[in-house]
Parts: sequence; C-alpha cells; structure tokens
Amino acid sequence: MERMSRLVCFDLDNTLIDRDGAFLKWARWWAGLYGVGESGVDWLVAHDNSGFRPRAELFELARARFGLAAPVDELVASYDEEHPLFAWVEQPVLDGLAALRAAGWRVAVVTNGGTVQQNLKLEYTQIADAIDYACVSETVGIRKPDRRIFELAATRTGTTLDGGWMVGDHPSHDIAGGIAAGLHTIQIGNRHATDAPAPDHQFDSVLKAFPVILAE
Repeated sequence: MERMSRLVCFDLDNTLIDRDGAFLKWARWWAGLYGVGESGVDWLVAHDNSGFRPRAELFELARARFGLAAPVDELVASYDEEHPLFAWVEQPVLDGLAALRAAGWRVAVVTNGGTVQQNLKLEYTQIADAIDYACVSETVGIRKPDRRIFELAATRTGTTLDGGWMVGDHPSHDIAGGIAAGLHTIQIGNRHATDAPAPDHQFDSVLKAFPVILAE
C-alpha cells in the first residue's frame, strides 16, 4: 500500500524569509520618502518589535514622532503593500521546498499575519509557487499556536498531522503550537526568549532543517 503523504508546516517571517532584513530595507526607503533620515530608520526598527507590535500602534506612534498628516489606516494600508516588495527568498530555500515535495511531502506555510501583506510576500518571493498551501491567520480566522490552524493545513493539503513537522522561529507560536498539534518541531534562531517547551531541533538557518526532514 502506498504511504500517505506527510505534512511539513513552515512559518514565513524570519523562517523562510528574512522578515527583519526586509523591514530594514523598507524603513530606509520610507525614511527617505518622508525625509526623516537615518534616525528615523533607527526609530522604526526600535519600535517594530520584529513585526509583533500592531501596525496601527506603530504608525500612530510614527505620526506623533514624525508629524505625519496621513491617517493611521492609510499609512497601514500603504505599508501592507510596500513592505512585501522588499522581501526576498534565497534560492536554496526554494530548492529545499522543492526537494521536500519531490520526496512526497506536502508543504504548507502557516503564518500569523494579515492577508494582504502575507499573500504579497508569498507571491513576490515565489514561495507561493513552491508550496501546496498557504494558511494565513487573518484569512482563516485562527492564529498559531491554536492547534486548529495546523489541522486546517493538514486538511487543505490532503494529509493528517501524524508524523508531520512544524518549522518556525517563535517558541510560543511555532514550537508550542506544533507540539500541541502533535508535530515534530524545529526552531530557527533564538530571537524570542520564552518559557515554551523545547523543540526537537534548533538551527540557525532553515536550510539545516531540510536534510533532517528528508532523512525521515
């Protein structure tokens, strides 16, 4: 009997792509657009909190800090379409995703974030073409670490959670969520210090995760 395909879930930001690097590039462009200089770039990076500060809150602070006239919702909407254009993906990452699929794995991106911005990142980097399904929290109405978001990814890829993996950078969202869903887990980097349970593996690059999963 042919073995059923198994599932690998990847976080997007700071896992498959360098989200913080993309934010820095955007911040330099935005600072030039608004004439706020390098100090403005430093301020944006310092207040961004790796994307975890709500965007409305960030731009409300930015309006006050830089004396901007545009309303917050307009600034956020512009950011959601601008920031993804500064994202990039390394070719070896796309090659790793392709190798997983060629080996019979189903590959899903499971990401917390807004529909417009995350979908644009996936399309612009061509990750959308390299995976089987993208599960964006705002779109589906569920956020990691809720087990249901992983169950949805399994359903949409025609798999189950049995023997699957979750690869991501956030201990409380990706690792704790993956463990709660019964998945093996790989943490990328150590940006976030939390009391979340330990992953099965921890690497400094997602590239090191591919051979571990392929060896299964």
